[in-house]
Amino acid sequence: MSKSGFSVRGAGRLLAVAGLLGWAVFVYVLDWRNRRDATSKARWLQRTCRRLLGVFAVSVASRGRPASGAVIVSNHLSYLDILVVASLAPVVFVSKKEVRSWPVFGWFAEKAGTRFIDRNKRGDVARIAEEIGPVIAERLNIVIFLEGTSSDGRDVLPFKASLLEPAVRHGWPVVPAALHYAVPSGRSAEQEVCWWGGMTLGPHLLNLTTLPWVKADVAWGEAVTAGGDRKVLAAALRGQVVALKAERAAAVANS
Repeated sequence: MSKSGFSVRGAGRLLAVAGLLGWAVFVYVLDWRNRRDATSKARWLQRTCRRLLGVFAVSVASRGRPASGAVIVSNHLSYLDILVVASLAPVVFVSKKEVRSWPVFGWFAEKAGTRFIDRNKRGDVARIAEEIGPVIAERLNIVIFLEGTSSDGRDVLPFKASLLEPAVRHGWPVVPAALHYAVPSGRSAEQEVCWWGGMTLGPHLLNLTTLPWVKADVAWGEAVTAGGDRKVLAAALRGQVVALKAERAAAVANS
């Protein structure tokens, strides 16, 4: 398709995104049932993310499914990960505190019940543990990106173990997951879907709207009960994510 065709597609999608976000704000503010508890907020986020994925022409294939009331850990490739994972089940995210100040995204993250952590404060993990305990009790899933940042997807970065402390202390189930993206021939998932390094959000998002389609694949591992040394657990979970990622990449390549 010509560059002008891409521009028309992108402009149309941006208008649709703006309208959809406006709708999501409207129903959140005017209908108290969307904000009465963590479950209501998570379901509001799920509905919003499903609609947004439709606007971006992102299809999601889920291989398996996570248990309820578990901690989900996966590789982290893009801001798109949030939409993909949230579209599959009502979840609550743990995110770095900087996200709260992001235009638009920060508001939605806060209203959806995201728990924000200051990674520079060692004691902040204890506060997060107190906040996510009731969420687990509601049988919602907590999503934690243990790499601490997003990457280009070629490898899975080492997992940071500190955020696993609450799961280890309480014996919560932990579910590994692997995310993978595919785009049309001639386009690049590493550069146009994955958001990493020094990439600027605005231009990257604008370019994302020009992709004809994106296929997102989520592979779920078996739930394990957290326990023992959290560093050992983090390494084992990373190993499972790496294996899931390799399996899905091979399956996609052979399809």
